[in-house]
Amino acid sequence: MKQQPEMGMNRTGVQMSPVDTTSMQSAHPTLVTPVPPGDESALAEMRSRYINEADGLGSVPVPGTIHGAITTGVSMLTGNKPQLLLDKLGERLAFERTGTRLYDALITKFTALQDDSTSMTLADLQKIRDDEVRHFRMMASAIETIGGDPTSQTPCADVVGVESQGLMQVLTDPRTTIAQSLHAILVAEMTDNVGWEQLIALAEDQEQMSLITDFSVALDEERAHLQQVQRWYEEATFGRSISDGAVVDDVSDMNTSAPLH
Repeated sequence: MKQQPEMGMNRTGVQMSPVDTTSMQSAHPTLVTPVPPGDESALAEMRSRYINEADGLGSVPVPGTIHGAITTGVSMLTGNKPQLLLDKLGERLAFERTGTRLYDALITKFTALQDDSTSMTLADLQKIRDDEVRHFRMMASAIETIGGDPTSQTPCADVVGVESQGLMQVLTDPRTTIAQSLHAILVAEMTDNVGWEQLIALAEDQEQMSLITDFSVALDEERAHLQQVQRWYEEATFGRSISDGAVVDDVSDMNTSAPLH
């Protein structure tokens, strides 16, 4: 498989058929599908009606155990919002599960193509994949620690599941190159870094100090993943690394205790 794009018979642009384009643009109005009058206001109005009438994506389940009920009740009595933390923990759990599957797909593609356009190795990919599995298990344990059910799908977990479908489609498409696949992985890693930073800030806000140490280790590992993936993507795309870790430096400089939005 070619790793660099080639010039070919791409017929998607109008310049590929100038005669037909001119004919179409100069056609008699009766021969052309008329453009209806108006704008998108009617569409916006309909969407607004649906938005105002719609229920939410779901809910955070009530604790199903005595331990969970006590833990959640105590947290709420102290003014915290355990349902928010449980929702964001569910989000990270779902994303780490997807991350594992993304790297499984990349490992398959890398092995099949025997690509040598980057410094990436199978051992590198397997290590990151194993980190994602460990982070997933860490999330499941954290959810149980504060009284939640890691098998439930929270609203934010639902959202990231939908968001990541496109990334998975890129990785599993047999036509995509290593460079294109790494671009999708890069999107996932950048999102993952921000997600961990916000989760640490939320845990600090809700005084869940026992969770922060493990979360901070995971964030450091995700930052290392981002740096590696960015380098591989640049090598596959440009033939060399051009950023020297600039993106990771920017992410590392972000204040993990910044307020959530």
